[in-house]
Amino acid sequence: MSRIGKMPVALPKGVSVTVDQGNYITVKGPKGQLEQQFPAEITFAIENGEVTVTRPTDAKNHRALHGLSRALLNNMVTGVSSGFTRVLEVEGVGYRAGVLNKNLVMLVGYSHPVELVAPPGVTFEVDKTGRTITISGIDKQVVGQMAAHVHDLRPPEPYKGKGVRYQGEKIRQKAGKSGKVGGKGKK
Repeated sequence: MSRIGKMPVALPKGVSVTVDQGNYITVKGPKGQLEQQFPAEITFAIENGEVTVTRPTDAKNHRALHGLSRALLNNMVTGVSSGFTRVLEVEGVGYRAGVLNKNLVMLVGYSHPVELVAPPGVTFEVDKTGRTITISGIDKQVVGQMAAHVHDLRPPEPYKGKGVRYQGEKIRQKAGKSGKVGGKGKK
């Protein structure tokens, strides 16, 4: 058995799961509703406030789908009950971010401000200094993809560390030009 797949998914208070024909699963909770189509081979059983995921055989593709289906279902349940957030930090002189009409506006060294439209179900929050961006929503995949898109606008560079980084991301600093380091240089 898959170690992840055999664990049941506990349903928090206020969360309901319905399995329709063809393994179309709808998860409703206090933060919203998520729907997804799952593979037909995998079976879902709801009992005693838990959802168990089972596979028909030990074939390689069934083993892979077993763990995947359980993980996706768990992410859906977690999303509608507590939600997901990603935090990014903006480093650099003149680099900052702000929210305008629910869209993220960033000044990150380009000749123009970059405006990112929030996809449905995603919200942006920026602190007062404009240096910390919080992306939150109920769908883990959409939140992570949006965070990756914001990060890729200006990835942190290794010499000064300027750019947009994930919170806690370590940037290996490079030394720079060897002629610049040290005492007196030639004129």
